[in-house]
Amino acid sequence: MNKKKIVAAGGLVINEKNEILFIFRRQHWDLPKGKLDEGETIEACAVREVQEETGLKKVEIISFLCKTYHEYFDKWINEDVVKESWWYLMKSDSSQILIPQTEEDIEKIVWVDESVIGFYLNSSYPSIKEVLSSYNL
Repeated sequence: MNKKKIVAAGGLVINEKNEILFIFRRQHWDLPKGKLDEGETIEACAVREVQEETGLKKVEIISFLCKTYHEYFDKWINEDVVKESWWYLMKSDSSQILIPQTEEDIEKIVWVDESVIGFYLNSSYPSIKEVLSSYNL
């Protein structure tokens, strides 16, 4: 039986200090992403989701990074699904105020220096490690 595919998009956001933006949600360090809305381009979805989940106002796509896939049980439609996530390298600046989207269970948002990235990846998902490796980390 084929599983329903959910399309999502998000960003690996870097700032002027080459720090990477991480969000903490459901006991994992993650990158901001979310589901594609009907009629929306994948790039617009990626920017919107980063803005909604982090409070960043100015976010710019630099380039496409990769696509990841993972399976999970979607409680809203009561079935197993495959999520196809499109990831973009984005830039923003660290002077903006970060506001966690609590209705999406986001508890914290931090800018992370590459020298300590391993700590965050230890409590992350395999697909997030894949995104960071496509960025050559």
